[in-house]
Amino acid sequence: MPTYRRTFPGHPEEIHNARRFTVQHLSDPTTAATAELIVSELATNALRHTTSGSPAGAFHVTLNETAHALTVSVTDAGTTDTKPEFHHPDTEATCGRGLGIVAALAERVEVHGDHRGRTITAELPMPRAEEHRC
Repeated sequence: MPTYRRTFPGHPEEIHNARRFTVQHLSDPTTAATAELIVSELATNALRHTTSGSPAGAFHVTLNETAHALTVSVTDAGTTDTKPEFHHPDTEATCGRGLGIVAALAERVEVHGDHRGRTITAELPMPRAEEHRC
């Protein structure tokens, strides 16, 4: 099954390009819309919280599709003392919901890496082909 990878410069406008890259490679519209939102959230976190958002920074998106699942991974450039965490912000908070949104959309979310760079991977189940009835 296909794997798609692309590196994006660490500029906020590149989040749009990462979203478009994601949608271009997925044929199921529901899965594509969910993956697009996940890429948007994870890329935003990479730009805001790591050196991916510096002038020379970058982030990497990987889409790996199998018959049973789609994994969406975003790798940042690291050099931060903080680790990605799931927050439960107040209703008035304007940030802190990104990983919670990803976790709500995905079947599984994993964080790998350290201050040199982290990869957050979200796994989505692939829709089953509908059985044809006679």
